[in-house]
Amino acid sequence: MKKFNLIFFLASVSSALGLVVGSCANWGAVSAEEYFAIGMAYYDIGKYEEAEKWLIRAKAKDKTKSASEYNLGRIAFEGKRYDEAVEYFESILKRDPNNVFALKAAAYTHIKNGDIVKAGELYKRLLALVPESYDDGYNYALVLFAMKRFDEAEQVLKTYEFALLDNSDVLLLYARAQREQGKPEAIDSYASWLVSNSDPKVRHEYAQALEAQEMYARALDEYRAVYTALAPNSADPSRAGVRFAIARIMLTADTGNREGITELKAAVDEGYKDFDEIEKLIFIPVRSNEQISAANKNEIRAIVTEGRRAQEAAKAEAAARDNAGGQETETGVR
Repeated sequence: MKKFNLIFFLASVSSALGLVVGSCANWGAVSAEEYFAIGMAYYDIGKYEEAEKWLIRAKAKDKTKSASEYNLGRIAFEGKRYDEAVEYFESILKRDPNNVFALKAAAYTHIKNGDIVKAGELYKRLLALVPESYDDGYNYALVLFAMKRFDEAEQVLKTYEFALLDNSDVLLLYARAQREQGKPEAIDSYASWLVSNSDPKVRHEYAQALEAQEMYARALDEYRAVYTALAPNSADPSRAGVRFAIARIMLTADTGNREGITELKAAVDEGYKDFDEIEKLIFIPVRSNEQISAANKNEIRAIVTEGRRAQEAAKAEAAARDNAGGQETETGVR
């Protein structure tokens, strides 16, 4: 009922104001504040087109120019007109470089339109003004991470230690930044995240971090847990890919272990087809200068040879089908 009354009121007032605007040579007969108030009332009930009309009128008045431009930017953002939204926010920043709201909005909009470098510059300026804002710090770290500036992302997040304990998104980004740098500290960060959260993809990253630090027994347990948790149609990671990781660890941790070959064959049967990666197992560095046993190397070579042969046969069969289909079309036979 309240929303209905507001709409009725807006319709009446906007109609009356329209008559005033149309009949007065000087727009000063209607104040900028009135235009702005009507525009924001329409904004609050989600009628963005109407809101835009009144805010554009308010924007012409210096007294409400920044507030009107800011909300016009929000409307453009809601409509996914990100370039237009950025123009509004940056127009404010030209007059008021330290406007926190415009900085935050411009930075986030630049993320949406794909300009992460500019977003990073704006977040850096923003955090100089409000260093205590961990939400903006998190967004800045996300931008740095996307630019592969992992050390800087980690350092930004480290300034919000309380958030690392209380906010799972912040903690996960922190773990990922550490992992990308090959830091063993990533293991503890991932483990802390997994105490209160569950996600096979994140556990897979945790297993990879353990494997990179040669903590093979723990990594193997985690890969197995991931494999069990994944749905059959999972793509990132795939069950076949996880099974290949299990085989890789078995062959690395115990160079003569035949179970590793069994797991490798199972991974291929399940759909793992990256035979270049499989071939690398022959040359994989292992501890204590040991080498994978000659028998296992021969098995790996046989798996690669057979797999590549099957791939070539499948390609030839597909090409033959395509060729036959093309000939049928040319002769009019279907």
